[in-house]
Amino acid sequence: MIKTKEEISRMREGGLILAEITEELKKEVRPGVTTSFLNDFAEKRIREKNGRPSFKNYRGFPAALCTSINEVIVHGTPCNYKLKEGDILSLDLGFFYKGFHTDMAITVPVGKAEGETLRLIRETKKALKRGIKKVRAGNTLGDLGNTIERHVEKSGFVLVEGLCGHGIGKNVHEEPQVLNQGKRNKGMEIKEGMVFCIEPMLSAGSSKTAYAKDGTGIKTSNGSLSAHFEHTVAVTEEGCEVLTALDSKRK
Repeated sequence: MIKTKEEISRMREGGLILAEITEELKKEVRPGVTTSFLNDFAEKRIREKNGRPSFKNYRGFPAALCTSINEVIVHGTPCNYKLKEGDILSLDLGFFYKGFHTDMAITVPVGKAEGETLRLIRETKKALKRGIKKVRAGNTLGDLGNTIERHVEKSGFVLVEGLCGHGIGKNVHEEPQVLNQGKRNKGMEIKEGMVFCIEPMLSAGSSKTAYAKDGTGIKTSNGSLSAHFEHTVAVTEEGCEVLTALDSKRK
């Protein structure tokens, strides 16, 4: 669970490459593009950077990139679906590099999106930022989850049930679970050297979930739109370092 400074250094290097690839992917999202194209693009860039995709063949998942459209929250499988104006798309990508995984996700509009849809994306991103601010030694995972939960309640959207963040390192999923809700001063104490993923997932209408048609994706039970943002963070002497952000946004 606790990583050495050398291990965090490797994850820092991998996380920056992942952030750069995700930024490139974001620029490829437009009407008419298939999610299979985005998957192929992501895997090609990962291989070119001397890494490998964390998710491909992990627990049977067939692709490098999770592409979750509209009501699909996470784990959507890339296919020949052509993105349409007004869709929203969550891109979730893991990168294995120098023995360690990093993981991040963003949600982006396809072309122009309506105001409330953009607000859902914006508030989900804010929830992640609020959680990151609670990452420092001495706080608890309950402090982190409580901050996300309170932000979501004020936003008017709802947290998706049963999905949460996780520890990460030599394995893509490690302990602890990082919940998007909790009580202040409760739960595991955050300690220097911990590395974990924070990933709030919000819905515009329902907290309940069901499996999507592809058999891997998880969607909102009533078809309401959802959004997902994720960063890999490390607990340092100074507080928190966002390993999967571009250099200018790491602190």
